[in-house]
Amino acid sequence: MAMLSLKISVVASNIVKTMQFEPSTIVYDACRIIRERVADPNLGNPSEFGLFLADEDPKKGVWLEQGRSLEYYLLRNGDLLEYKKKHRILKVRTLDGALKTLQVDDSHTVGQLMVTICTKMGITNHEEYSLVHELPEQEKEKTLTLKRDKSIAKDQKKLEEMKKKLHTDDDINWLDFGKTLREQGIDQNEILLLRRKFFFSDQNVDARDPIQLNLLYVQSRDAILNGAHPVSQDEAIQFGGIQCQIQFGDHIESKHKPGFLDLKEFLPKEYIKIKGAEKKIFIEHKKHKGLSEVDAKVKYTQMCRSLKTYGITFFLVKEKMKGKNKLVPRLLGITKESVVRVDEKTKEILKTYPLTTVRRWAASPNSFTLDFGDYSDSYYSVQTTEGEQISQLIAGYIDIILRRKQAKDHLGIDGDENSMMFEDTVAPAKATIIQHQTSKGDHHPAPDI
Repeated sequence: MAMLSLKISVVASNIVKTMQFEPSTIVYDACRIIRERVADPNLGNPSEFGLFLADEDPKKGVWLEQGRSLEYYLLRNGDLLEYKKKHRILKVRTLDGALKTLQVDDSHTVGQLMVTICTKMGITNHEEYSLVHELPEQEKEKTLTLKRDKSIAKDQKKLEEMKKKLHTDDDINWLDFGKTLREQGIDQNEILLLRRKFFFSDQNVDARDPIQLNLLYVQSRDAILNGAHPVSQDEAIQFGGIQCQIQFGDHIESKHKPGFLDLKEFLPKEYIKIKGAEKKIFIEHKKHKGLSEVDAKVKYTQMCRSLKTYGITFFLVKEKMKGKNKLVPRLLGITKESVVRVDEKTKEILKTYPLTTVRRWAASPNSFTLDFGDYSDSYYSVQTTEGEQISQLIAGYIDIILRRKQAKDHLGIDGDENSMMFEDTVAPAKATIIQHQTSKGDHHPAPDI
């Protein structure tokens, strides 16, 4: 087999050498060979370095995976590879406003990075969190325009207005777990938002885990204030009272009186102008005297968990009206246990499909279809431009369920409360690989869970 002649730029040493390799050489071995031939003591820890195939666009380019062969990347004689450190700076903001600057491995996928990021932040269940790329409004509109089919542009515009009103998850720009930051065009100056994406083990978050408790509290509070979790007037007042205890401590009569609060930060907008709202909040505030900030956050999140919409990720879709050739808006919800059809006005659950009954699903640019096997006599299909996002969420929950179950089965651990909850409903896992086909949409046979 002919040798592959490549130009190797050793960035730390500021030299370029032409080296020959067998095309079948594994990238890990190629890095070892380069170090031996350069023999520069300043190169440091080998695990911090890798081979990078640059692109004309500095944001792009690809890190060669350590376990792949050189020929996998279709390299040709004379191609230039950079041997350099894989580390990059990543700025991450949490929902409470804290900004963290971390050093991460640029060759890792987002899924791999979550282990590093969450570990450094003291979060144990990294698989339930992900990163959001917050786009400027003009970029959001541009993205939406690209998604829209011209034939349904008018209806799509109405749908987008409803999404904003309902605060659905359609417009959250989650990064792809399976791709690197570089592959998704994220440069070192951008700030990414850390959010809980999967509500699986959040029932176990309490005072013993103050970091996750605070993040869960902030995410729950924001969902209540922006209307993502609809609450009654009485519930809103109760939440407002606990929030006062969290932010101000015990009620002080001379200080906490009408005019003190900025009500839009304590109540959903539909209750801000209610007569005596602030006074009612302070009456509720008094009930929590002596409650510490941490215990008040526990109380707030426990109360939030009792809401019918808690733990549901909503997507606004269109479904066909029964017996009519007409499409109507509907909320499609995904939870750790089920897929639900929800009334878009009242957020009442109309139909529940247990996640264990999902046999396969298919996402296309303008639709999403679920097959529940013997559980339902027909497919459930909706019109949406967020099919891939829905698909990733279902796959993510199934992955978490399988990982928890496999850990319990193979390592003999007792598991947490959530593992126990699935014990009676989850069938023995079969090693079915979720397949990804792009020619006719994305078809995903579900593993038996």
